[in-house]
Amino acid sequence: MIFYFSGTGNSRYVAEVMAKDLHDLAVSICESKSDEISISEIGFCNHGIGFVFPIYSWGVPPIMASFINSLPQNLINTIIKNDIPLWMTATCGDEVGNAHKMFIKLLNNRGMALKGAWSVIMPNTYVLLPGFDIDSDDVRERKIKEAPGRIRTIADTIKIGKWEINPMLGSMPALKTALIYPLFKKWGIFPSKWKASEKCIGCAQCSKSCPVDNITMSNNKPQWGKNCTSCLACYHVCPMHAIEYGAATRHKGQYKPDQRPEIK
Repeated sequence: MIFYFSGTGNSRYVAEVMAKDLHDLAVSICESKSDEISISEIGFCNHGIGFVFPIYSWGVPPIMASFINSLPQNLINTIIKNDIPLWMTATCGDEVGNAHKMFIKLLNNRGMALKGAWSVIMPNTYVLLPGFDIDSDDVRERKIKEAPGRIRTIADTIKIGKWEINPMLGSMPALKTALIYPLFKKWGIFPSKWKASEKCIGCAQCSKSCPVDNITMSNNKPQWGKNCTSCLACYHVCPMHAIEYGAATRHKGQYKPDQRPEIK
């Protein structure tokens, strides 16, 4: 089984392509409560258990960390007893920093070990900080064109049990993960900053796209709760570009649903 978290669709795409190649099942962690997962659901696939998630400020998304921390102990005991391989694949705009080491530590704290770690470069979606925007059309198309080959190379590596730690770290990975990720966790997720502008037509696409059901509609306008994951699904899916995060998203682009790759 492959557990994934995805907001804009990049990680879901990677998880589902890998599941197809590995003859496995991709399951969103937002649709599967970790404390209710049993080993009978997972089975004993030779390809182990995978985790696919986007990189958040060179770190692991807090929602994926919470998922690992809440895995039932009886499941963990079975994984350890049967030496079931655990692996991760992170999606990123360019690099992961030391996010894989953060994930290794999360597993180690629960008594588990990571056998393999990889990354797949996908179109950039983060727009909440100065200097961060979506990719240009040519860069986006290049990434989408190159992604399937990278994903299938990873899947082939998993099939033969060639476990390796091989993500794209980038420059100064330790510094970025150690310094920037904690700042993101403290200052990068403010649900109260989200709002809909006067361009909003009340279509509720933002509400439907939220992976954690954090957006409700009131008088045909979206209202954000406190359980935001900063995944930007609502921002990118809006057909009117009416979703704003304070002034941070002003003049920023969108990664539209029809721009995402299709599974073939």
